[in-house]
Amino acid sequence: MNPTALLAAISVPADWIGLRLVRETAVVYHVRDGHPQAQGRATTWGAMVEVSVQGRWGYGATPNVTPTGLRQAADHAYRHAQLAAPRTHTLRERPPATGQYRTPVGQSWRDVSPGELTDLLVKICHTLKVSDTIVCTKASLTTTERETWYVSTNGADLYQQFYYISNHFAATAQAGTEVQTRSDHGMLARCYQGGLEWLFTADLWARVARIGEQAVELVAAENCPTMRTYLVLAPDQMLLQIHETVGHPLELDRILGDERNYAGWSFVQLSDFGHLQYGSPLMNITFDPTVPGEFASYAVDDTGVVAQREYLIRHGLLVRGLGSLESQMRAGVPGVACGRACSWNRPPIDRMGNLNLEPGTGSFADVIRDIERGIYMESNRSWSIDDYRRKFQFGCEYARLIENGQLTKTYKNPNYRGISLEFWRNLVRLGGPETWEMYGSPYCGKGEPNQAIRVGHGSPVAVFANVEVFGGG
Repeated sequence: MNPTALLAAISVPADWIGLRLVRETAVVYHVRDGHPQAQGRATTWGAMVEVSVQGRWGYGATPNVTPTGLRQAADHAYRHAQLAAPRTHTLRERPPATGQYRTPVGQSWRDVSPGELTDLLVKICHTLKVSDTIVCTKASLTTTERETWYVSTNGADLYQQFYYISNHFAATAQAGTEVQTRSDHGMLARCYQGGLEWLFTADLWARVARIGEQAVELVAAENCPTMRTYLVLAPDQMLLQIHETVGHPLELDRILGDERNYAGWSFVQLSDFGHLQYGSPLMNITFDPTVPGEFASYAVDDTGVVAQREYLIRHGLLVRGLGSLESQMRAGVPGVACGRACSWNRPPIDRMGNLNLEPGTGSFADVIRDIERGIYMESNRSWSIDDYRRKFQFGCEYARLIENGQLTKTYKNPNYRGISLEFWRNLVRLGGPETWEMYGSPYCGKGEPNQAIRVGHGSPVAVFANVEVFGGG
């Protein structure tokens, strides 16, 4: 396949033409209670033609990746660009990116047969069943290869090859009418770029056994008490906290109102950039698609902008938004290389990519040492947040009481609530690099038509003061 030759076959009289080809193949394995439930392979393959006509964008997508199919898609895009509402764009918003990117892979999944991978998931299920109290076990694995080619009439010529791996396992315990489920860091949180090295970790079997044991522990535990206290969040729960109360509110297209019919608006105003004290001085949030292994790493976004690490919030001050060059032009606010599309049949929109909370200092023991009384929570299981991303209520799978700097009794059904700015301004301690962990999600939804896209979030252990926590199913 020659993307440049395919581009040359398009002949609409546009000021600029871009061609993005995407091929993605995913293999999924599911095992329940030690019995294989499903194994499937799916491939999607197609092209998006984008044109600029007198400062207006138009799009045409097709699964027919031939000169004929691309010409038809280009005609569609050209007609829609002519009909689009007046809005001045420039080719600055589609820079001519060149080069290649490939996900570093330690161990290819092609080196292990599907039967061996299924057998591993069966063994995980059996190991999760630490006692008869465990009534259900689940294990799954998804491996994905994605290739993108991007060429344009102003000189873009880019190839990127991504390898994604997501694995999940969970155990459900029951004692009488009490039912509790414990998973490996939350639903599908273990999402990475790379190969089987992210599955065959040194601590795999210790994690499996611990999840089974904690599920049994939870059915006998007390409900989390209701109180205002210090809340210590593990990195796997910070995944959601960052995503919902920092990531989505900072998307420039959301602030501009593009998402209000579907995904909501934001409490952040354009005038807040450079002025709003979003959190305490400990809060440093970076947009960083350059982290090896993190789920949303890439070299160039889907509009041709080179990806680089940028501070969105520095020492608590809001300095930059999550917006592509197009949104930056409309908003007059600095942004990042985040114009991303979930597939060949979607245009790029503002997406958060890798969004990370930078670490502080100290071990986990150091972080909780001075807390006389507080609650430690792990692994998200529920979330609720308003349309403006201002008020939230999140639930976790597992909690421990902190007394005099030590973890003591286990609590079930832990929840907490807050207001985004107030919550982040009450950030009082961050663990060091030794507590920093990264996770991800394949299902960040946004856009009309919907786009479910991959995101990554890294964080240390974090301590927040004066947080309302409570129990209940």
